[in-house]
Amino acid sequence: MPPRPTWKGFLKVSLVNIPVKVFPATESAAAISFNQLHAECQTRIQQKRWCPHCDREVPNSELVKGYEFEKGRYVIVGDEDIEKVRVESTRVINLVQFADDSDIDPIYVDRAYYLAPDGPVAADAFAVMREGMAGKAGIGKMALYGREYLVAVRPQKNGLVMYTLHHDAEIRSIDQIEELNSVPAKVKPEEIKLAKQVIATFDGELNLKDYKDEYKEGLRQIIDAKIAGEEIVAPDVQEPPRVVDLMEALKRSLDSVSRKKKKPAKAEIKKIAAKAAKGAANGTKKRRAG
Repeated sequence: MPPRPTWKGFLKVSLVNIPVKVFPATESAAAISFNQLHAECQTRIQQKRWCPHCDREVPNSELVKGYEFEKGRYVIVGDEDIEKVRVESTRVINLVQFADDSDIDPIYVDRAYYLAPDGPVAADAFAVMREGMAGKAGIGKMALYGREYLVAVRPQKNGLVMYTLHHDAEIRSIDQIEELNSVPAKVKPEEIKLAKQVIATFDGELNLKDYKDEYKEGLRQIIDAKIAGEEIVAPDVQEPPRVVDLMEALKRSLDSVSRKKKKPAKAEIKKIAAKAAKGAANGTKKRRAG
């Protein structure tokens, strides 16, 4: 089932306004979820909205939004009040700055969305701006889910990807992590050299499709086994050994990778040799037959 747009409005760059739709780029519903049950009778627990003052359950029709401006004192904010907020970002993604897309630190990225033209008339202008933004990211604002977000928009394939960004005030400084104070600023050159060699053995072209959610798959297997009434045997998981001698651990890592790479190579050589021998034998038989 194709995703539905969560927002409609305009992508604005200077005097250019392009009607667009915003679609979620990620799918969170794929995660395995659990319900809370009463252990004694395995009945699903109900969470009720309870008013302690009136001592009764409150239906949705009696709920309102309240902002606590003093301890225990609230001002009621209704939907009609929220509708009076008329900032540009409620209908327009206004890109006010462009920068190299590599300038955006991933720590600022919150969620990802796809942008698509809203209607065939908008498609041509959408394509032109997408090509014009190659290698760049546009920075702007938009209102979504009841709040205003800082966003970055960049081209991807035949569309645009929009990332909601954290504001700088929301990012904790790495300097606040006290445990990092014990990390040495300088390390031995020979250790760096070995570390780089170990890392180089794992270097390769990145394809995130190669990585699966093994935890979710394992959890699914356990659930299926319990449904079928089968016994579940947990595999032994060994704790990784503590690194006492870093140089020795790095050398063993290199040796281990080298052995793994040599084994397939030797097996391939044997396979080629066997194939060649078989071909030679068949050739001899043909000559004798001739």
